[in-house]
Amino acid sequence: MLRAAALRCACGAVRRLSSSAAVTVSPVTAGSRRQPPLDEGDWSYYREWWGEEDGPGEGAQTVFRRHSECGNGVVSVSAYPASRPVAIASEHWPAVERWLQERNATLYPESTGTDQFKILGYQWRVMRFNDHTRQSTVKVMTCYRTSGQRSLFLMQQPHVLAVPYVKSMVSAGLTALPCSSYDLPQAASGQNTMKILCIGHGGGSLPLFLASKFRGATIHIVEIDPVVVSASIESMGFPRSSVKGLSSESMLPADADDLLWGGIHDRIFLHIADAEDFIANDSNEYDIVFIDAYDGDDVFPRKLWDADGTFMKNLEKKVHPVHGTVIVNLHSDSELSASEAESDSRFESILPMGKHVSQVCRAYKQHFGLAFTAAVPKLCNITLVACRDTAITSGAHLGLSHRDFVLGKLLSKSGMVEGALDLPFPCLPYIKSSFTLVE
Repeated sequence: MLRAAALRCACGAVRRLSSSAAVTVSPVTAGSRRQPPLDEGDWSYYREWWGEEDGPGEGAQTVFRRHSECGNGVVSVSAYPASRPVAIASEHWPAVERWLQERNATLYPESTGTDQFKILGYQWRVMRFNDHTRQSTVKVMTCYRTSGQRSLFLMQQPHVLAVPYVKSMVSAGLTALPCSSYDLPQAASGQNTMKILCIGHGGGSLPLFLASKFRGATIHIVEIDPVVVSASIESMGFPRSSVKGLSSESMLPADADDLLWGGIHDRIFLHIADAEDFIANDSNEYDIVFIDAYDGDDVFPRKLWDADGTFMKNLEKKVHPVHGTVIVNLHSDSELSASEAESDSRFESILPMGKHVSQVCRAYKQHFGLAFTAAVPKLCNITLVACRDTAITSGAHLGLSHRDFVLGKLLSKSGMVEGALDLPFPCLPYIKSSFTLVE
């Protein structure tokens, strides 16, 4: 979940927003300049899916609406037309249709030539809590097969990250890993295994993005609300077979996941569970953990950041002792009123993070050794990264301050991360944005 401003946090009313075909990894030749792919999730497209402040807005189509029993109020999904990929004067649609045809022929050799696939279009799908808080935004492709029953398919586009805070989490977190001697390109190519945990699911954009970029990754997702999970499957194109413990029937074709995902879904495991209970009983050791767990009341549960609580103690044990990294999405606007700020000498040290956010940052630093934050461009969110200080601070500082040394180390890895994963966006602007070490 995230909180967004129309233009800037300081000069606009704060708006609330929260958390989101297989992609081949293309290594960059040494010395060559990488040409990044088109970023279909660029912020310039936000007007297509933003809607109104008090709801989906004109032109939106409600495709899911259900009441949650887990504190999220009414969970809804709205659909909006997407301008890209364009159908006219483009090879994209025919190429994807041919790819689907080839996938279908692989699964059903006897039907070669009889089943045809046609793309109906692309849409933005936005999940909201109580019609107000934008919880997740994804892009989906809808297509149909000309024969067989239940032949309509819905596929989330895993390469599209539509909101800047998810890109910030990816950029800051994945550059911290190689700074701690983790071989990220080997995990991207599938030569090494990688274990990822995502706490908070939303529409599933982050785990699908990671699974499509890291061939060696196994991804576990923890989501407490079964209604959120149902919304992501029924209306946002998330693979159903990845979910553990969901009993409702699906109207999508039984072979949808095998056809669309080509094995990516077999490396994703979505658990409907409380994060505190899951961490206490989980036997995995994770290389990286992403946490985005605000509820319908815009609250980040205290038990997920209480330094003396069981969750934090167990989480510390469940991440790798050398390179283990935890990334947390936080709302950054202050919780003090203007009158309180004028009379409070601590105000300057609290902004822009807010009093509780400062406590969250210190709690994660206490358990992991080193923590830093980066402000999310365009939004009033902060990305918190916590990692083992011994690995990331090793090396000669050459007269640099502790802050500048850590920042320089992160920036030196950004190009490698972009190239190894063929990212459609640069990491550097997200890492540099108001970079601050947590004291």
